[in-house]
Amino acid sequence: MSERIAIVGAGAVGAYVGGYFSRAGEDVTLIDPWPENVNAINEGGLNLYGLTEAECFNAPAKAIHLTDVQALKKTGPIDIAFVCTKSFDTAWATMMIQDYLSPNGYVVSLQNCINEETIAKVVGWGRVIGTIAAKIAVEMTGPGEVKRGVPLGGNSHTVFRVGEIHGRITPRVERVCGMLAGIDSAKTTTNLWGERWSKLCANAHQNGVSAASGLGNNGCARDADVRWLQIRICGEAAAIGKALGYDLEKIGKFTGDEWIAAWKGDAKQRQAIEDEMLAACEGRSEESRPSMAQDIAKGRRTEIDYINGFIAEKGAEIGIDAPANRGLVTAVHAVERGELPPAPERVTAI
Repeated sequence: MSERIAIVGAGAVGAYVGGYFSRAGEDVTLIDPWPENVNAINEGGLNLYGLTEAECFNAPAKAIHLTDVQALKKTGPIDIAFVCTKSFDTAWATMMIQDYLSPNGYVVSLQNCINEETIAKVVGWGRVIGTIAAKIAVEMTGPGEVKRGVPLGGNSHTVFRVGEIHGRITPRVERVCGMLAGIDSAKTTTNLWGERWSKLCANAHQNGVSAASGLGNNGCARDADVRWLQIRICGEAAAIGKALGYDLEKIGKFTGDEWIAAWKGDAKQRQAIEDEMLAACEGRSEESRPSMAQDIAKGRRTEIDYINGFIAEKGAEIGIDAPANRGLVTAVHAVERGELPPAPERVTAI
């Protein structure tokens, strides 16, 4: 029998990968708290859209509401559970699905932020795999509908990176990697923690900046003051990651040391990074915006405390201040609470 797969959280990322899995013939069930989303998926499948014709398709799929998860006891255990919720929902999502895992079943964190420890506290370290999705830029535009706003990674950029906590390459990470390779470029990694912190740096200098400023990815890149803030945020984050002992991977097209150098005043390196930020606008949808900006637009809670807040907290623990990251947390909280509207001045004042 084929492995049974569950996707806990059928938002943008969960529905996107779920649509591809379903089209590939995987036995996948999507679990989501939004009734309209569940109904739309069951009635009309998942509608996925991208920048090329091949990325636009409908995939029949099955979904269940949180209140119906107990039905999994009748249909058989879950072998692979992808947790695709927001970071603040990780603990309960893992607690919910653990009762339905097969004896050798495991949980894959396909999320922003570093949530493996939270999952391990529920199911144990031996049942956790981490997966990074880098530069995927997907947005749920309606019930059962997901749009991707950036080109496929292909040979130029590896989107999915799958790794074990202990760093060894195992059959199960190869299995997950193979599944994701049917969506976009994917690789197994022996450096999950370095990959995780590097992705955290990438999220830190993009998500909250867009959320607080109201600017999309391209709008942020075209504003000189915003670009400098992004460099400061990423430089702080990279420096803290290195001090914590992480072996950083490239953050975008630059190493952690290059981001740190630009942050510390290397004018040539700063210009190189800014040039790349502007070049990244080519081929990217003008509507493209990171997940935190989507949350603000929809009036939802953000992950700012789990991204920039987490970085600043870890920095404080080892004596490294992170004023740009702390400032962004304050700005996003003000917008999130409705005290101030999103505007460029929210971030250029940091």
